[in-house]
Formats: sequence, structure tokens, C-alpha cells
Amino acid sequence: MPFDRNAPLPSGVVVGAAWGPGPTENYAALAASFRPVFARIREQSVTRELERRLPADEIAWLRDAGFTSLRVPREHGGKGIRLVELFELLIELSEADSNITQALRAHFGFTEHALDSPAERRERWLARLGNGEIVGAAWSETGEAPRSQFATRLTRNASGWHLNGAKFYTTGSLFADWIHVGATDADDEAVSVTVKRHTDGVEVIDDWDGMGQRLTASGTSRFNNVKVDEREIVAGRAPFPYSEAFYQLVHLATLAGIGRAVASDAAAVLASRKRSYSNAVTSRAPEDPQLLQVVGRARAHAWTAGAIVAQAARALERAVASFDEPDALAIIAETEIEIWQAQTVASQLILDASANVFDALGASATLRTSGLDRYWRNARTIASHNPRIYKDRIVGDFAVNGTLPPGQWRIGVA
Repeated sequence: MPFDRNAPLPSGVVVGAAWGPGPTENYAALAASFRPVFARIREQSVTRELERRLPADEIAWLRDAGFTSLRVPREHGGKGIRLVELFELLIELSEADSNITQALRAHFGFTEHALDSPAERRERWLARLGNGEIVGAAWSETGEAPRSQFATRLTRNASGWHLNGAKFYTTGSLFADWIHVGATDADDEAVSVTVKRHTDGVEVIDDWDGMGQRLTASGTSRFNNVKVDEREIVAGRAPFPYSEAFYQLVHLATLAGIGRAVASDAAAVLASRKRSYSNAVTSRAPEDPQLLQVVGRARAHAWTAGAIVAQAARALERAVASFDEPDALAIIAETEIEIWQAQTVASQLILDASANVFDALGASATLRTSGLDRYWRNARTIASHNPRIYKDRIVGDFAVNGTLPPGQWRIGVA
């Protein structure tokens, strides 16, 4: 059948999409149920940034739409979706507002922790998550905290278990019903505990002062003699076997979404331009081939980052499906290698795209009221998590020497 490029587009084709059909046959219908919420979130994204208004309402919209229970099985009130679908949806949410994806990162990780838990704990938590309860996290510590242990302590006395300590980078906890906390017990062993966000002794402070991701409330949480339910104490450093790979892949999905947003915004700004430079090659900016090349390259970077995330999500899904196999841990370790390989490339693609679009948009695009600066600031902040300079070395050591990744990373004084 001849292809007439001058004919009207078929019904349903959206100009400016071209991000791909999604990872599964069901994805289009799944995403369609959330896209009105994503659009509503994006409408006020610049205003929220300029006013520094935290997205508590927007997270509530997502909870009410069932987004926070995406991975919870249907019999527990969730959507029961696959990992590959989750990460594609996180890209779309990040295109609307990357702050919200990062604020919910710990929650989605905790859902995986619940899915991997023993039966009694699994049932208890899936019921809570399916009911819309949200979980934040408090693991990282600042100052002189030792790398080998948490300075935050879990102790027991006549009245039961209690938690004491302070954390930073407690992303999402301000919006949560529960907080998942890393601690050291009386035997100097690593444990995690989950405590109610609104309970005596818990204080969450919005003192995050980063240049990017300003609305994630990634600040301080303090725990002063907080009573802990013994059932909520879990031994071990990592919350679930594939946690490192999962949490890093959320960051990569967030970056891919930022890439889509910056490419789309740059295209819209250029399309609206009436003026042009006297030394441009055309009289109209939207027809300038040099400027079109800049926007086209940004879209290509965003598309490639999304494709990288999709491939990495498939690898993670295969690893999770291998749990009953004798070499499951080796498969998870190789999946980490795949995601570390993805990390350095995908992050650089979005850092370049979010910086270079200004070559096509000029000085007026740098006005704070445009909000375009937030894309590079957000991408740079996310790419600074889990330092990527180490990931190339780890991948190289695997390639040359067959060395598997070192496992759960920690930061602190040696």
C-alpha cells in the first residue's frame, strides 16, 4: 500500500509521541487509566517548583487512582502488574514530575520487600499496601556514622523494643504512613524496622537543600525512643535480594522521564518562537535546521534512555523469576552488572540533553519562570546517587576478571 505523507494522520495517532508502544500488550490500557492524573500533575509542575510546594496532594491523587499499589496482587487490592510495566509507568510519571517518582521510590521498593517476605509478614503488609498505605525510608546517615554499622540503634528494655537515632536522605517519609528504617541491634547486627510515621518520637523535617529534586522532602528524620512492634523487625542489610538493582533502576526510569519532559518542552518552546537571530539560516526559528537538530538530538537521547530502562527491566524481571533456581544469586548479580552498564550511559544521555537544549532556545529559556533549568538540576542530582564513577570500574572488573558486584553498598566512616 503506497504511503502518502501528505494524507491526514490516521485516527488515534498523536503527533509528538513516538516513544514506543510499551512493554506488554496490556500496557496501553494500563497507562491510559493513569495518564489523566499524570497530565494533572504536570500542569502545575513549574508552579510547584517556583513556589517550592511539596506534592502531598499529587501523591494522594496517585494513591486514590491505585498507582501506589501497582505491584500489589489483585487479591490484596492492587493492580498486580509486572516489573516491566512498573518501570515504564515510572518513566511516564517522571515526565510529569520527577520529584514524585523519587518520593515514591522507597514505597515501591518496600512493596518488593513485602512480596519477598515470609507468609505472615507478606499477608500483613500486602493488605496495608493494597489499602493505599504508603511507606517511606530512612537508611542513610551523615557525620561520623560508621560504614560497617548504623548509628541508629534498636534496643530492648522491660517495656519492649525502641528505636533511637537520626537519618538523612529520608526521601518520601514526609508523605508516608510508615517509615522503613535501617538500624543496628544490641548484638551489633544490621536490622530493619518499620514504624508508623505519625507516632510518638518520630520527627520528619523538610530540610532538604539540594539544587535539584527540591520537592522530594529528602531531609532529616529523627527517632526518639520510638516503640517498635517486634513483628516489624527484620534481620539483614538488604531489604530484598534484588534491592540494589531495583532502586537504581528507579533512578534510571526517573532520568528517562526527565529526558522526555525536556525534549517535549524544548519542542513546544521552539514551535512557539516568532523571532529569530539575524545570523540564523532561516527567518523562522521553528524551521531552522540547526535548532531542529538540537531538539531532535534531545528526543533521541530520551528515547534511548527509555529503551535502556526497558531492557534493564526485562533483565530484572528474569532475575526475580529465577528465585527457585540454584544459581539465583549469581543471576541477580549479573542483573546488577546489566543495570550498572545502563547507569553510566543513560545518565549521561539525559545530562547532555537537559543541558544542550538551551542551544536551541536562547537566553530567554534560562528565566526562572520557564522552569527549564529544573531538568538539568534534577538529572544531575539523581545521577549523583550511587556514584556512577564506581560502576564503570565494577563492570570492567566483571568483564576482565569475572568478579561479581560487591553487594549492598554503604556509606560512612571506615
